[in-house]
Amino acid sequence: MNKKKIINDPVYGFITIPSALLFDLISHPYFQRLRYIKQLGMTHLVYPGALHTRFHHALGAMHLMGLTIDVLRGKGHDITKEEEESANIAILLHDIGHGPFSHALEHSLVNGIKHEDISMLIMEKLNVQFDGKLTQAILIFKGQYHKNFLTQLVSGQLDLDRMDYLNRDSFFTGVSEGVISFDRIIKMLNVLDDNLVIEEKGIYSIENFLISRRLMYWQVYLHKTVIAGEQVLVKILKRAKELSSTGTILFATPALSHFLTNQISEDAFFKSDIHLAHFAQLDDQDIFASIKAWREHPDRILSRLCKMLTDRNLYKVEITNDAPDADRVQRLKENTEQALNLTVDEGRYFVFTDVISNRAYNAGDSNINILLKNNTTIDIAKASDLSNIESLDKTVKKHILCYPRII
Repeated sequence: MNKKKIINDPVYGFITIPSALLFDLISHPYFQRLRYIKQLGMTHLVYPGALHTRFHHALGAMHLMGLTIDVLRGKGHDITKEEEESANIAILLHDIGHGPFSHALEHSLVNGIKHEDISMLIMEKLNVQFDGKLTQAILIFKGQYHKNFLTQLVSGQLDLDRMDYLNRDSFFTGVSEGVISFDRIIKMLNVLDDNLVIEEKGIYSIENFLISRRLMYWQVYLHKTVIAGEQVLVKILKRAKELSSTGTILFATPALSHFLTNQISEDAFFKSDIHLAHFAQLDDQDIFASIKAWREHPDRILSRLCKMLTDRNLYKVEITNDAPDADRVQRLKENTEQALNLTVDEGRYFVFTDVISNRAYNAGDSNINILLKNNTTIDIAKASDLSNIESLDKTVKKHILCYPRII
C-alpha cells in the first residue's frame, strides 16, 4: 500500500505525509479521534468559522516541522533522517492527550490531570504497539534528547505548535491581527550552541509574532463570550458529576459515563489502563449529545444550564483588572437565588468569580534569542526597539464575574 499520501490543507496547501510510520500513526484510532475534537472549543460561539479540529492542527504543525528541518539542514546543521522522523512524530502527537473541550474537562471530569501527561502516556502505549519506533520521539518530547533544539521546536517560545495554531486560528476565525509571517520566521531560524536562535533580519517578524499572540489571547481565546461558554460547560459537567455521585442515572455514552460515575485521581488514571481506554473514546460528540438530552432532565439546575448553552443564552461576563466588589457579588447571588428560587448551594452554579491570565512571552523559559552579525546573541526583549515587547514578559491577570442575564 502506498503510504506517502498528500493532504490538501486550507492554510498551507498540500501537506505530504513523509513516511510509512507517520502514516500508520495518523491512521491509528488514538489520532483519528482528534478529527472529532474542535481546536478552539467554544470559540465558534463568537467566530462561527472556528470549527477546525485538533487533527488539522497536528498535521499543520508536522508540516511546519518538515519545512524547518529543511531550512536548518540548508544552514549546515546535521539532522539525520531518523531524527527528522522522530521530531515529526513528537510534534504530530504533542496534542494527542487532549480531551473534548480540554480545559472544561480538566476542571471537572478528570480532576486536574494535564493533557500533556496524557499525551505522554499515549505516546508510550503507541511505542509498545510500534515495537519501540517512537523511543527517540519520546526523548525529544520529554526534553531528554541530546539535541536540545529539536525539543525547542516541539515545545518552546518559538515552537511549531504555536506557529501553527496562531496561523490556523487566525485563518478560521478571520481575526487578521493573529496573522504571522510563519514562513519568514522559519527561514530565519538557526542553531547556536544547541539552542534555537533567530537571525537578526527576522527580528520584526518575531515582534509581530509576540504581539499577535497577545492579541489573539484577548480577542479570541479569552474573549468574554468564549469564557462564558466554557464556564457554562464546566458547570454542566460539575452538576452532572455531582448528580451521578449521588446515584442519579444520566444519559451518557459509556466513555462519558465512566468519568461521571467514578472519582479518578491522577495516580489512578496512570495506573490502570481502563481509564485511558475510556478517555480514548471521548470526543466532542459524547459531550454535546448528552447536553442535548440533559436539557429535559428533571434536575432543574442541570436542565437550565444545558438550555443556556444550547440556546446560547450564556452568562454575562465582566472582566476587570481588580477583584469585583464583594458586596456587589453577594447582592447578585441573593438576587439570582430569589429570582430562580435557588438554595445558596445551587446559586454557586449561576454567580461566581474566577481569575484568567495571559503571558505572551516568558523570558525565563527558553528565551527567544536574536543572533547578531558578530555571532553573539541577545534576548528579543532587549534587542527590540519596541518598548512594549519587554512588557509582554509580564503575566497579566484579570478577574471575571459571571452571572445570569436575568439579573
